[in-house]
Amino acid sequence: MSVLEGIPIDLSIVLGSTSIPIRQVLKMSRGAVIPLDCGHSDPTRVYVNEELVAEGKILVNGEHMSLEITKVVEREG
Repeated sequence: MSVLEGIPIDLSIVLGSTSIPIRQVLKMSRGAVIPLDCGHSDPTRVYVNEELVAEGKILVNGEHMSLEITKVVEREG
């Protein structure tokens, strides 16, 4: 086992975002649709410890979803 395997990270896959009032969230029921600020062709963003590290696209195969990385973000500096 590598020493790196024991290091925890916070990984986020972000499809898009929106801003809605909490009262609207509380009124939602199962099957509610939340519009996001992106289109189906916009890249999905990958964050590690809140830092953008890559972009990709979501792939759906039956009941399974995966992310294909299309771009690794260069570090600034």
